[in-house]
Amino acid sequence: MPDHVARVAGLRKTFQVPDGPFRKREVTAVDNVDFTLERGETVGLVGESGSGKSTVGRLLLGLLPPTGGEIVVLGRDIAALPARQMRSLRRDIQIVFQNPHTSLHPRMSLGRAMAEPLLIQGGFSRSEIRRRISTMIDIIGLPEIFLGRYPHELSGGQKQRLCIARALMLNPKILVLDEPTSALDVSVQAQILEFLRSLRAEFGLTYLFISHNLAVVQAMCSRILVMYRGQIVESGETRQILTDPQHAYTRRLLSATLEPTPDARLPVLLDSG
Repeated sequence: MPDHVARVAGLRKTFQVPDGPFRKREVTAVDNVDFTLERGETVGLVGESGSGKSTVGRLLLGLLPPTGGEIVVLGRDIAALPARQMRSLRRDIQIVFQNPHTSLHPRMSLGRAMAEPLLIQGGFSRSEIRRRISTMIDIIGLPEIFLGRYPHELSGGQKQRLCIARALMLNPKILVLDEPTSALDVSVQAQILEFLRSLRAEFGLTYLFISHNLAVVQAMCSRILVMYRGQIVESGETRQILTDPQHAYTRRLLSATLEPTPDARLPVLLDSG
């Protein structure tokens, strides 16, 4: 029997949006979504902007209440959990957001940013907080002198490493990675992806990897869920999805992926004479 750490069944989420000065209309962002996450795997959730994939991630974390359906994380139905138990569950499931530049408070030192999850959860001594920060700053490859610095003093890649480290401070079992490299330069993206792979192996993490970039998903994920207009229209092993897509939308996504063409000549835009 598969070792599920999370199970989503019949998940729905609707929003009320303005429709004129005095009316609202209902918009369905997520519609009857089913999937599981198995321990230690990386599942890619792909789709274009507005497909509902980030909403699914926030529902899984309990940051948004579902309109319908069931979300079970580590054997607990999060929709039925009282606030205190939901707070406890947050130790086990964390998120890394898309933009590291806006994920960090500009006036909060890096040491304080790393300590914040432990301070919010409570129950940690000062010595334990210092020990965890020291261990994690070493894992992400930054010198301890950086703990007194502020976000504007770091590069984009260093900031995202810090955001990942902060998400790991409570020793979670599941990480939701919401476009974690899309705001970074291509060379830095490769470094962050390799870092995430090493962390998964070291800590036995399970990833839900949300992205629109099929090349990144191919490099990271063993399984793919393709999302279109709030629904999962295709799912399967990564190789199968990318080599033999069954749904028309998946084929459109693949056809829209740019292939490198090193021998292509750039057009001459200006006359050199």
